[in-house]
Amino acid sequence: MSIELIVFLGMIVVFTLSCFKLKLPVSIAMVLSAITGTLISGNGIPVRHLVEGTFGYLDTILVIATAMIFMKTIQEIGTLNALSVSILRKFHSSPSVLLIFLMIVSMFPGMITGSSTAAVLTAGSIVAPILMLIGIPMVETATIIAIGGILGMIAPPVNVPAMIIGGGIDMPYVGFTIPLLLLTIPVAIFTVIYLGRKYVKEINYSTIETKINVDELNKYGVKLYIPIILGVILMLLGKVMPSVFNLGMPLIFLISAISALFCGKKVNFLKVSKEAIKETLPVLGILMGVGMFIQVMTLTGVRGFIVVNSLSLPPAMIYLAMAITIPLFGAVSSFGAASVLGVPFLMVFLAQNQIVTASAISFIAGLGDLMPPTALAGIFAAQVVGLKDYSLVLKKSVVPAIVIIIYSITFIIFSKEIASIIY
Repeated sequence: MSIELIVFLGMIVVFTLSCFKLKLPVSIAMVLSAITGTLISGNGIPVRHLVEGTFGYLDTILVIATAMIFMKTIQEIGTLNALSVSILRKFHSSPSVLLIFLMIVSMFPGMITGSSTAAVLTAGSIVAPILMLIGIPMVETATIIAIGGILGMIAPPVNVPAMIIGGGIDMPYVGFTIPLLLLTIPVAIFTVIYLGRKYVKEINYSTIETKINVDELNKYGVKLYIPIILGVILMLLGKVMPSVFNLGMPLIFLISAISALFCGKKVNFLKVSKEAIKETLPVLGILMGVGMFIQVMTLTGVRGFIVVNSLSLPPAMIYLAMAITIPLFGAVSSFGAASVLGVPFLMVFLAQNQIVTASAISFIAGLGDLMPPTALAGIFAAQVVGLKDYSLVLKKSVVPAIVIIIYSITFIIFSKEIASIIY
């Protein structure tokens, strides 16, 4: 048995025991497993490498922290609720279109923050009552917002698993927007139509309006959407004129969040910011632990060992292994799955287009948020709708999850052809 395999098994054992036996946070488990790897390999406790790994995803951490402040601010001023009400008013006579737009609203916080949990707890809590009011059962509603949260986490502009996978091979997070949209939007449309359309017949808007909060929309109107519009404009300017206008995502989110203070009901920005950072600290901690974990895997030769051995598998077995192991490992953390398995699998597919392949692998990694025992997206979605048994949500998610895996693998197989069309 090679030393690299012993190191890797030691890291995985410590990581698993720390999470499931000792019930430690994922971030702390990552740190302990990283230190275990350095000790077994005979490197002692190399502080420089541990600290360097911790700051490996500093850019991503800044993006998520500021995005969460922006998301929390527009939630407090009433933008998300107003958006849902506006969509209901406009499309109540077209149920399919209404469902698709409500799905996109449920994805939106995940797209901005890179967190499925943030999406489920913010937009999910606003969209869920509307879905149930128009006739969709509780379990299907919870499943829609759970899948919506995961799709939002993978959709652009912020996809943390893709950032982690790209960071593992020093690939910048550039050019991912179109592949990620092509991956997530069709699945979003399929999921919400498959789960909800058969329950939505004729929608009586006048009856529903009495049961939802329309105060912010009636009082402030389109002013509520200014922060989102401003953020989109600033992002587009950075794409169109990068040499002249490039503020960076963290600054764009902060500017948009501050603009929200003048567009809706009054909020305490300092208090909202503290709450946002408090909510996102577990995610930021995981990213720091993931960075340390990857650094140690590189230092000890474990990452190269995984890649070399993966390359020896037949192509069909590689796809099967990826479809099974990445979501299962994601039961602990989809970010951890992206780092521990996503990076090596991307290196296996070096002959394919790297951006399209990394996008597809990140999509599979996102399913980790549906895997028990953690199943963050499923558990929080069940809580939002008042469902006691979250396993019902997981059962309903099986078909969308299979579609995600098959669709992602198809993207990898034809990544060169897809890239030739996109780029």
